[in-house]
Amino acid sequence: MTDEHRRGPSAVVVGAGLAGLACALDLCRAGWRVTLLEASDGVGGRMRTDRQDGFLLDRGFQVFNTSYPQVKRRLDLRSLRLRPFTAGVVAHTPKGRVRVTDPTREPGAVGELLPGRIFSARDLAALAALTARDAVLPASVTKGRGDGATSAALTRAGVSDGVIADILRPFLSGVFLEDRLETSARFFHLVWRSMVRGSLCLPEKGIGAVPARLAAGLPDGVLRLGTSVAEVTDAGVLLSDGSEVPSRTVVVATDPATAARLLRGLTVPDTRTVTTYYHATDRTPMPEPTLMVDSSGAVLNTCVLSEVAPAYAPPRTALVSTSVLGGDLPGRSEATLRRLAELYGTDTGDWHQVAAYTVEGALPAMLPPWPLSRTARLGPGRYVCGDYRATGSVQGALASGARAAREVSADAGRQR
Repeated sequence: MTDEHRRGPSAVVVGAGLAGLACALDLCRAGWRVTLLEASDGVGGRMRTDRQDGFLLDRGFQVFNTSYPQVKRRLDLRSLRLRPFTAGVVAHTPKGRVRVTDPTREPGAVGELLPGRIFSARDLAALAALTARDAVLPASVTKGRGDGATSAALTRAGVSDGVIADILRPFLSGVFLEDRLETSARFFHLVWRSMVRGSLCLPEKGIGAVPARLAAGLPDGVLRLGTSVAEVTDAGVLLSDGSEVPSRTVVVATDPATAARLLRGLTVPDTRTVTTYYHATDRTPMPEPTLMVDSSGAVLNTCVLSEVAPAYAPPRTALVSTSVLGGDLPGRSEATLRRLAELYGTDTGDWHQVAAYTVEGALPAMLPPWPLSRTARLGPGRYVCGDYRATGSVQGALASGARAAREVSADAGRQR
């Protein structure tokens, strides 16, 4: 521990997820003595990777988008050794499997997009106009629009009910973790923009490599793992072991439920729950790094992770990730495996379930009108940040943490 930290922190940040890491990093760079408290044994919050029997298991299926401004500002993308997904999806529809690919990145797939095969000419024109508008216009224009449900925005854009039901709803359900497309249209347009402008990837060593890289930038003595906070007090924070960490400035960067417990009067949104099943098999059911979505809604999405990043599975083994809405209910694992047999067109009788992760509070329910950013200030010396204070994304979490750090520094400057 450095001499600076022996004098005690000038700011305490509770929670070492992405928002807490961003806040702590920015405060440290601004000259604050920071203590970052994390209850678990590692950083990342929901963005962690476990190692088990030679497999890399992300705690719930996640992807990494290279276009987010906060990502480009904070991370050396080369060091993550990113492995890309195919620029498109395979959708299992009532008409069978269809492949939808970005023709600007996969020119060989242009034939699949000819009018009448998947989309009508009208649908193609509507989607092209929507995509071009979101890709070209500044993000500030999107943020300044009126809000409503994503379903209504797609209809207004001229996309047919059939394409929404068979292609867009299944895909976006995996992004929003809800199947009614009731999520804020403003957020949808920002997500669509980010996908067009960036690539969806996975770090070679799992999604947990992202917060690990951020944590590596913290000065020695800042991060304290295995340190649970029982209460935010007038004097600082009370730890679960009964000890105290005094500080005039406390930033709570936990999940919404924990934040509501620590900060009296804090209002938090409802959240979405998702369960991800991991199965191992000795042969790949799809020899490509492509996401498959299911218009029946039985599963949100599925993919062969070891085709995206081979290090996710031991040699001569394929690792299949499949996500479903809600929790791991009785019989759901078996029903999911039966559906996977239909989706992949293969016998799954010899597939072995490696793990199942249920992530409660995986995303905030971003119902319109959804404010894309909220102040971190709650009261004198008390702040809060997290993706639910911005947008349910890596960008939202990092931006919320950065905003908290700016407001802490600004308030301190006014008090001098």
